[in-house]
Amino acid sequence: MSSTILHVLIAANPPSRLDKALSRDVPEEASLSRTRLARLIAEGQVSRDGTPLTNPKEKVAEGDVIAITVPVAAEVETVAEKIPLDIVYEDDDLIVLNKPAGMVVHPAPGSPSGTLVNALLAHCGDTLSGIGGEKRPGIVHRIDKETSGLLVVAKSDRAHHGLAAQFEKHSAERAYLALCHGVPDPGDPRLRGVKGASFEAGGVLKITTMLDRHRHDRQKQAVFFDHGRHATTRARTLEGFGNPPSVALLECRLETGRTHQIRVHMAHAGHALLGDPVYGGRRKASPTGLGAAVAAAVDAFPRQALHAATLGFDHPATGERMTFEAPLPEDMQSLLDTLATTHSQG
Repeated sequence: MSSTILHVLIAANPPSRLDKALSRDVPEEASLSRTRLARLIAEGQVSRDGTPLTNPKEKVAEGDVIAITVPVAAEVETVAEKIPLDIVYEDDDLIVLNKPAGMVVHPAPGSPSGTLVNALLAHCGDTLSGIGGEKRPGIVHRIDKETSGLLVVAKSDRAHHGLAAQFEKHSAERAYLALCHGVPDPGDPRLRGVKGASFEAGGVLKITTMLDRHRHDRQKQAVFFDHGRHATTRARTLEGFGNPPSVALLECRLETGRTHQIRVHMAHAGHALLGDPVYGGRRKASPTGLGAAVAAAVDAFPRQALHAATLGFDHPATGERMTFEAPLPEDMQSLLDTLATTHSQG
């Protein structure tokens, strides 16, 4: 495999550790993230005066010249597949897509092909400059297979590092539209008794818990309060449907981005998403409030009614704030139109 050699001059007042000094002084255009630098150090690709430096804690000083051997990005084994993509925005660093329901984001043992990554490898081709030493798209966040909506994917190491940092710090904006059973109501005594649930100004439902794998079903997530990863979801009711209202259109905003977070949290609050086969249980729509035909349409909805509608982040190369919106997909819009035929309450 061919490679290039990058010489880095350690500037004044450097951090004492090699890895931190390199992270500070490597030119931005080299697009070497901290993770990539750590890997190159471990692989013996970093040297000083011809001597390999494999300890990230190695002492460095101002004026040291550090040589970094950067292998050309390797081709990946994942097969490129020509699958149509709904591209919202694209430049040399990143691509924003509107993912359809039913598409898996990343290849896995159960889904080795037909994924978003397979499609991106075919679409991007040689424009991928390499993520972590491989020519692959950089997935910095995911949405479930049956959830539709917006995703940003990195095409370069620089973009991958910059975007990942924003998602880690929760500075990226993510808003989802969802349809749920029932209408979250600050006056509902049952909801006030749900641990981790509270209401903020404007009637916004806030759910804060820990999330971890379900004890008995490893494919599911579950709510805990003594272990797991911190997760916070906010849900604002946009409209209620039925007389009395028994279905709500919600705007859900993520403070954290955990697996199945909105689906688990809304089920925990007693407002599972319509069509959710994993967390919705056997809950049926009320024909009394909605009418038999509308209730049947709700019960027949084939997936969780969840759409990633808004995505915002700072462009990792320019710093420009970018915000994108994707309209509801046809299936959710059709269900919403059907619900709108009932007596509605805003």
